[in-house]
Amino acid sequence: MAVGTGDEVATRQLLDGAAAAVATGRELSQPGIVIPAGGHGGERLRIALVSEGTYPFHLGGVSVWCDQLIRGIEEHRFTAVALTVTGQELSLWEQPENLDEVINVPLWGRAPKAPRGARQGVPGWRFGQAYQAFAQALVAPPATGPAATRHTGETFALALRGLFEYAQRADLGAALLSDRALTQLMDAWQAAGVDRAAHSGGAGSLTLAEALMASDLIEHTLRPLSRPPLDVDICHLAMNGLSALVGLTSKWACGARIVMSEHGVYLRERYLSMVDEDVPHAVKVLLLNFFRALAVAAYISADVLAPHSSYNRRWALYHGADEDRMWTMYNGIDPAEFPVAETEPDVPTVVFMGRVDPIKDLHTLIKAFALVRAEVPNARLRMFGPVATGQWGYYDSCRALIDELGLAHAATFEGRVTRPTEAYHAGHLVVLSSISEGFPYTVVEAMATGRPVVCTNVGGVAEAVGDAGFVVPPRDHRAIADGCLSLLLDGELRRWLGTAARGRVLNRFTLDQSLNDYRRVYQELS
Repeated sequence: MAVGTGDEVATRQLLDGAAAAVATGRELSQPGIVIPAGGHGGERLRIALVSEGTYPFHLGGVSVWCDQLIRGIEEHRFTAVALTVTGQELSLWEQPENLDEVINVPLWGRAPKAPRGARQGVPGWRFGQAYQAFAQALVAPPATGPAATRHTGETFALALRGLFEYAQRADLGAALLSDRALTQLMDAWQAAGVDRAAHSGGAGSLTLAEALMASDLIEHTLRPLSRPPLDVDICHLAMNGLSALVGLTSKWACGARIVMSEHGVYLRERYLSMVDEDVPHAVKVLLLNFFRALAVAAYISADVLAPHSSYNRRWALYHGADEDRMWTMYNGIDPAEFPVAETEPDVPTVVFMGRVDPIKDLHTLIKAFALVRAEVPNARLRMFGPVATGQWGYYDSCRALIDELGLAHAATFEGRVTRPTEAYHAGHLVVLSSISEGFPYTVVEAMATGRPVVCTNVGGVAEAVGDAGFVVPPRDHRAIADGCLSLLLDGELRRWLGTAARGRVLNRFTLDQSLNDYRRVYQELS
C-alpha cells in the first residue's frame, strides 16, 4: 500500500514499530499452562462465550469455532454474547441444545437507557476521577518495557472499572460527551505535551471538534459497561478488544474467570484499519491509544490466555501478558467433514475461500492471477465467500480491477457455498492472500481435503502450513503467482504436497484435540 500523507505515515509508523518489536522477539518454548487455583471442579459450568460481531449472526472462522466449542463441550451450559451493530441482526446458526441464551449487545443505534433513578446533570467527582485516568491513557505515548506496559494496563483497568461502576447508576454516555469530560480530555492532551510535538510531525493541537468526534466513537465502544454484568462462572472471549469489556464487568461484579482465545491479532488489525480511516490524525491517536490500553488491560486481567498461534502469543507477551498464564491452542477441524478430493477440475483452477474484505487483500490475488493467466491461458480463479458487512465498495473495486486486467469470465466471484468442501474440491490449489490473520480455518480445511496451499506469511499461517505448501510475503503478487504456477505446472509436486498437507492436519489440528484442551482449561478453572 502506498502511503503518502503525514497522517498516514505516522499511523503506519505506529504499526511498523509494534510489528518490528514482535518480529524480533525470540521464539518461546511452550510452557505447561499454570492456572490459578479455583473451586471444586467437575460441576456443570455456566460459560459466556463472547465475540465481536460474529456468532451467531455471521458466518466465518470465528463463528465456526464458537459453534464447535459449544456443541463439542456439551457437558457445560453456554450463553453466547455478540457485540453487534444495531441489535437487529438475525441468527444464521441452528442453536445447540446446551446454548441457553443469546445476548445481542448493539454498539450503535439507540444509546442504552440510563439506570432507573439515575442522577441527572453534571457528572460528579467520582466520574471525574475515573475519567481523568482514562483520558491520560488516551493521550500518553505507548509504554516501553514489560513493567511500564503492565502498569499502563493496570491503571487503565482501574479507570474502566470506575466508569463501569458509574455506568451502573448513571448515564455513562451522557457523561462521556459532557463539557466536563471534553475539557478533561483536551487538558490531558495539552498536559501530555502533544502540542509541542506538532513541529516534529506530531498530531498538533486537539480541537473541540476532534475531542467530540473521538469521544463519540469511544462512547459507542464502551456501551457494554452500561449493561448488567453476566453472572457466570467463566467468560470465554473469542478475541481481545471490546469483547474484553464484557468479561471484565463479569469478573468485577460476579467473580467470573476470564479465558481469552485470540484468533487474530486484534490490536494489529486496528492499526491496519486506522491507516485509511477518514478522520483527523488526532482522533486516530486517541482511538489507537484506547485500543492499545484496552488490549493490555485485557491481557493482564485474563486468568488464562489461549492464543491460536505462536505469532499471537508473541504479540500478547510484548503487550504485557503473563507467560505463566498462557498456552498456545490451535484451531482444529473434524477431518471427516473435509474428505480428500479424489479428482481435479478439467481446467487449471485457483480457489480462494473467505469473505470479500480488504484484510484478505484480493487486489493482490487478482494481480497475481493475471501473471498466472499469462503463463496458463486457460486458468481460472474462483473466489468463494460472502461480501463482508460494509464492504460492497471493496467488492466493486475488485470487479473493476478484474475488468482492467482483462480477466472477465476467468476470475469470478462465486458467493457463499453451503459446504466449504465444495469450494476446496473445485480447484487444483487454494490461495490465502491476507495481510492479517490469526490461525485461519480455511488453510487447515483446504489442507485436510488434500489441496496444496499458497499463503501469505501472516499470523499463524506458517505454523499451519509447515512444509506442506508455499508461504510467501504478503502484498507480493509475483510471489503468489510463482507459487500458483509451481503447483499448476507440476502435478507430481501438487499431489505430494496435498498428501503431506492432509497428514499434517491429522497429526496436529483435529477438533478432538482442540476440544479436549479447552475442556481441561474449564475444568481447572472451576
